[in-house]
Amino acid sequence: MKNIARFLKDESGATAIEYGLIAACISVAIIAVVQGVGTKLTSTFTSVSNALK
Repeated sequence: MKNIARFLKDESGATAIEYGLIAACISVAIIAVVQGVGTKLTSTFTSVSNALK
């Protein structure tokens, strides 16, 4: 019974999962920002290219 109680109180695995979830959320945010900036850069370079023609 002591082993079962100790297993239920052990939270070391939960910490690793939380860090994994935080890393995943940060990755999704970075991808969204990069895609948004990439779209704006593409339109800017297209405008510059058209102005030079």
